[in-house]
Amino acid sequence: MGQVSASSSVVVTADPTRTLDAIADYESVRPRILSSHYRDYKVVEGGKGAGTVVDWTLDATEKRSRNVHATISVSDSMVTERDSNSSMVTTWTVTPQGEGSLVTTRTSWKGAGGIGGIFEGIFAPLGLKKIQAEVLENLKRELA
Repeated sequence: MGQVSASSSVVVTADPTRTLDAIADYESVRPRILSSHYRDYKVVEGGKGAGTVVDWTLDATEKRSRNVHATISVSDSMVTERDSNSSMVTTWTVTPQGEGSLVTTRTSWKGAGGIGGIFEGIFAPLGLKKIQAEVLENLKRELA
């Protein structure tokens, strides 16, 4: 079982504080920036910032979906989503970039073993990067 991960980045025009606040807003901003790969999205507890708990189903492909129950933590420059249904962790890191911010999202998990794990390690990151890129572009538009 190896670690599998995918990351994508985008530069947005908003300053880091506004950007981090938007990323940590699971109540109003997050539903607007999710791609069509997400369904059944709901806030279970909280809605903004640390302590928020959210559920969704991620349809990575037509045949592969994952039910996520994520608990949110927030630091000065990072929002972390930990899925209690799996080893999946997604981080959103925000750093100053000129007048705006660089946003990098990274999702990682413990992959399967054997041949299936080899294919997962190759193909899952490629598909996930496409999903991440779409969500990041939606965030960029949201903050424009």
